Formats: sequence, C-alpha cells, structure tokens
Amino acid sequence: MSRERTRFVQTTVEVEGRTETRVVEVPAFEPAPWTADTPLSIVGTSPLRVDAFEKVTGRARYTADIVRPGMLYAVIVRAPRAKGTLTAIDLETARSLPGVRAVMGIGDAPAGTRLFKREVSYAGQPLAAVCAESLDTAERAARVIAASLVIEAAPHAVTVDDAIAPDAPQVRKAGNTTEPDIVQRGDVARGLAEAEVTITREYRTQVALHSALETHGAVCEWNDDQLTVWESTQGIFRVRSDVAKALGLPQAKVRVIKDYMGGGFGAKNGAGAHTYTAALFARTLGAPVRCVNDRRAEQTDSGNRPATVQKVTIAARKDGTLTALVLDARIPLGISGWEGGPAQIFHEMYACPNVRTSETCVYINASGMQAFRGPGYVEGAFALEGAMNALARALQMDPVVLRLKNLATRDERADREFSGNRLDECYAEGMRRFSWHSPVSRLPSPVSRLKRGYGVAAQTWPTGGGPPSYAHVRINSDGSVDVLAGTQDLGTGSRTILAQIAAEALGARFDTVRAVIGDTERLPYTGNSWGSMTTPSVGPAVRMAAEDAKMQLLEAAAQMMGLPLVVLSTRDSHIVSTDGASLSFGDLCRQLGNIQIVGRGSRGPNPELAVVTVGAQFAEVEVDAETGVVRVVRVVAVHDAGRIINPALAESQLHGGIIQGIGYALFEERHIDRARGVTLNANLHDYMIPTMADIPAIDASFLDGADPAANHVGARGIAEPPIIPTAPAIAAAVADALGVEVCALPLTPWRVLGALAE
Repeated sequence: MSRERTRFVQTTVEVEGRTETRVVEVPAFEPAPWTADTPLSIVGTSPLRVDAFEKVTGRARYTADIVRPGMLYAVIVRAPRAKGTLTAIDLETARSLPGVRAVMGIGDAPAGTRLFKREVSYAGQPLAAVCAESLDTAERAARVIAASLVIEAAPHAVTVDDAIAPDAPQVRKAGNTTEPDIVQRGDVARGLAEAEVTITREYRTQVALHSALETHGAVCEWNDDQLTVWESTQGIFRVRSDVAKALGLPQAKVRVIKDYMGGGFGAKNGAGAHTYTAALFARTLGAPVRCVNDRRAEQTDSGNRPATVQKVTIAARKDGTLTALVLDARIPLGISGWEGGPAQIFHEMYACPNVRTSETCVYINASGMQAFRGPGYVEGAFALEGAMNALARALQMDPVVLRLKNLATRDERADREFSGNRLDECYAEGMRRFSWHSPVSRLPSPVSRLKRGYGVAAQTWPTGGGPPSYAHVRINSDGSVDVLAGTQDLGTGSRTILAQIAAEALGARFDTVRAVIGDTERLPYTGNSWGSMTTPSVGPAVRMAAEDAKMQLLEAAAQMMGLPLVVLSTRDSHIVSTDGASLSFGDLCRQLGNIQIVGRGSRGPNPELAVVTVGAQFAEVEVDAETGVVRVVRVVAVHDAGRIINPALAESQLHGGIIQGIGYALFEERHIDRARGVTLNANLHDYMIPTMADIPAIDASFLDGADPAANHVGARGIAEPPIIPTAPAIAAAVADALGVEVCALPLTPWRVLGALAE
C-alpha cells in the first residue's frame, strides 16, 4: 500500500529580531482565514480568564511552591569579585555541618553545565553549591563556603570605556570586541551630501534588569534514570533539550513541567545554573532537590538588557524627506550573550533610501545579557526616535507630520511587502485620543518650576510567529474539550486565548473547553514563548486541530442523525442541521461510546511577507526644573496587531509594556562598583521598578481588524511592542518641557539637571 510522503519546506522565522531559516512540515490542510468580516462569537470577546480563580485564591502553583516528599534545598555560592583565579575553597567545613547532605565545587559538574570553574569572569559567577535538609541550613553552609574563598584578583573591565581602552585587561580569550557588524543599503555618502539639514547625536542607554517577581528556579526529581524538572521557564522543550544535552541523557528521559509563572520577560528561555545544580544533587542524593534564586542572585546573574552607546546621524531635505540614516553603536554584552543590538529598527522604521548601521559588541566582566522584552528595538528606538524628534525641532516641523512624511509602506530591509501595516491610522487615532497639538505651534510653558511637555514616538516589531507548533483537540465522552499544546503561559493568558480559538473553531461553548499546557511528556511540541510568538504560532495549530475534530464530529453526526454532511454545522456545543434538528456534543459522544475524537493541527510555513506589529505612543510629562524630577502624567498608545483574540488580556499587555517602559525611561539602572565589579543595587529596594505611585493615566488601545495574510487566525504578537516607544516618547516630552534634550537613560534628576546646566 502506498503512502503519500509528508512534505517539508523551509520557511523564515523572526525571533527576538533575529531571522532564522527552519524546516517545517506542511499541514495536511489549512482552514480558510478568519478575515475582518468573518462573524465570530467567542474570539474577540473577553470572557473571564480561565486561571483567574486559581490566581486570586492563591491556589496557582508556581515552581517555588512545589513540594516533593523528602525534598532537599540547594544554594549556589557565587564569586564576590569580577575577575581572578580561585586558589582556595573550603568545602569540608560546610559538608560537616548538621543537616548538610552534599556540596559541589570545582570539577564536580559535567562540562556541559558550565558550572564551578576556577577562572572567575564576573561577580556572581557560580563557584560551588551546597544541598541541605532545610533552606536555612543550606544558606548558612553557603556562607561558610563563601567566607573561605580565596581569589587571586586580576584586572577587570566593567564598562565599555574600560574594555576598549588601549591598556584594557583581557575579558575573553578571543578579545574584548567583535568585528563591527555593518549593514547598509543605498549610498549613504550621497544621501548625506544631498541633505539640507543634518543632525548628529550620541545616545546612551543603561543596563536594565528583568526583575521578575518570581525568580529563576527549579525542582528536580529522579525516578531511576528518568528526570522530572519543575521549572519557571518560557520554553519547556528547550529546557528539556538543554538538560538532556548537558547530562548526556536522551530527551525521552527528561520531563519538564511548568504550571504557573511569575514573569520572565526573555530571561527564562532555557536551563540555567539552578536547573543543573538541582538535577545533579538530586541524582547524587536520590532525593528531590529545590534550587531557587534569592533576589540578589536573580538581580546579579539571570541576564539583563545590555547598555548601548549609539552615535546617530540623520539627514533630510527641508521638507522633511529623509536622505540618510547612520548608526554607529557599541553594545557591552557582559561576559556573554547573543550579538543582537539596536540596528535593525533603523532599517525598518522609516522609508529612507540610504541607511548604514555598524554594531560592535563589547565583552565586559559582568553577567551575560539575555533577551529582554523587545531586545535591541527598545534601545534602538530611544536613539532613532530621539533623533527624529530632534530633526523635527531643527526643521520646525510637527514630529508626527515628519514621521508620516517618511512612513514605510514596505519592508525595505528585506525588500518585501507587509502583510499589513496601519501605522498611519495609529498616528491619527492617537492624535485624536491625546488631543495632540504640535509642539511647533504650541505656546511655551509658563514661567514656573513645573514644566509640562508632550512627546511622540513609534515602533515596529516582527510578530509573525512561526512553526513548528503542534496542537491536539480532544473531545471527551461527555462532550467537554481538552486543548493540548506544549506551550507556556507567562501570565499573559495563553490558556484563555487558546481555549477561545478552539471553542470558536469547534463551535463549542467556551466554558466546556480547557487548555492543557506546560508538560513535555504529555503534550505535542511547541517552541519558546518569546518574541511575541505564542498566539500567532500556537493559535493557528489549535484552530486547525479544532477544525479537524469538528469535521470528525460532523461525519459521525451525519451517520447517527441520518442526514447529509453538507446540512450540518456546529454551534454552542451542538450539531445542528438546516432543518432545525440538533444533537449535543455530549449526546453524540455517548453514542460513540469509547471512540475518542482527536483533532490534530500544526502551524504551517510563514508567508513571504513582513509581519509586524506597529504602534504610536504619546506622552505628557511634568518636569520640576529645580529638582529635575520627571513625572509622567499620561500615556496614549494605539497599536495595530491584527486580530485581537481577547481585548481585556491584550489591553493588559499594553499596560504592562508601557509601565515597564516607564521604569526604563525614568529610573531602572544597574549600578556596578568599578573597583570590584560588583552590582551595588542587587535588590528591589535600590533597583527601582515602577510602583502604583509612578503609574500615570494610560489610554491604550488597538485598531480593529485582522491580518489574514499573516496566518489564518489573523493575529499578530502584542507582548513586546508596547515597551518599545515608551521611553523615547517620554524623553521627547521632557525635551519639549525644558527646551533641552536629555540623551541618556534613565531620565534621573541628576541627568535632567545636568542637561539644563549644559
């Protein structure tokens, strides 16, 4: 018997601003797209999120809540300085303490875990670990080990200037800097020569810490040669892959579970020191082991948004038409990190024929970077949008008019069309909601210490998602429905959104559908929840699985009801016919007995189009000219993200991103003591994140519509876009209020007063 071979094709996927080529399975079928005119009754509404009860009652279990019989506790001992060689460490005293079960140090961990090295490269680097019967005992033993450390100090570099100085100490064997990554189109020299107005600015952004309320953590338990890992992660399958590779295990021997999660923002995309430490101790001791970062460890060694130094030159004609964009950026990654920086938004945001960007990554003796909500684009937007606002002032032009003059109508970086891009409508709606009046025509602030200012900035972010993602929809014998997908809910409401998509496609009542996620052993594969990818990646697979299950239901009903298939449809968990006959899902499934209907779905290749979420934000600030304190009064945000599955959850994402952007704009900043290379504000008291007192009035909305060219659900990602334009909009408002630009973040009082003094 012949069998048709499954077809595989290559497709392009954009992840965190990086483009990857992947092999993908072509789905067996693909349903007709839900367009803006498709009548939908569940998708596009805001039912109560399915995990609300568990969260408000405290029943939701996070990784730190996991308790296993006989569980032990592990604590990691970290380096107290930035650079040197560990010459002495006393593990035996700690090992002899009552309640201590095991310790690990140099040479006790497999090379693949990258743990416990003698050479120290940054403060906070894991040097040893202890496991005990209680957390208190483990922490006391860790302090004993820490007190015994003898590190032969070596010169270090913890700033860009330190690392690139002629006599800079060696940070990495391969050198302190990478070769510049230069990307260009057109003739920049010609564009500069044709310009009638040219401005140059240097913008600096700070190191920002993710500061998730739930720190990194894992609980590991072995059952013979099978390892189960409970992990706070954005990617259960990636953690499984990391652990299996590091410990030399088949992936089938590793199970990763993630139930609820208290924030990640890009820092929790794989296994870490805590995961390996817990797994190794658990294997040695034959007992489950918990290893969860305390706040200092989290703020010191769980990743960060790297700082940047960006020199921007922007050139235009007198009518505002851009003729050239030039960026020269240096990015201190820390000791490691993927080399992604602020340049890409310069190639995508505006229609400009001549663009040249150069990025040089600099390694320093500090913890390595990790992707952080809108990585690269957030930093790049501050410089690009700041330069655009400076150009508008130089041209005496409304900054919105300048942006509309140079609106990108296609993706010039990759020379392709957009699946959809309504940024012009975002500007128009935002101006209406904000009652925008051009700073050019507005009267200056009255003579007072409190100055009011208004600013605008915009964003673009690749949000097409992509394969591979798989989902199953299982109809139980009582007609209830399980949606099975190996994805993660980071707190964004993925369980609710996937249940809405399945219920809509299946014709089921929403309250009969449950999304089951977060388990590598029991669920089909999906990728990491990063890059605003979850809904546009997993949503189409869930819809396809639901459509497959619905077709099976209808085929069974046609036989049971003695009616032609073409007269049947589904609605409110019933099969209904055009003549009024009706049969509930439960009644049909009971007649089927033990026959189980399972629909299968997968995410197909991406379109050969640029799939982006765009948006515009307007900010109003009040600046105290005597103290330099900036207060954000209100923010208006309008974004275009295709179809919005759940408006309440989507608006929450806008609010969360804007609030995080306010922190980035005003006060979040890691401070390192240059003498020792140690983080000085590794807590949530000195590393300040926004509180309720800092949150302004926020008017955040999406344009109505759908993007059927992006995928057949019509949705794009929304998690990262709102943080991208927030800081530059606030900075523009500060410049409007004071009449001077502040070109460095965060906009702390001393930076504001320094700009005024200059």
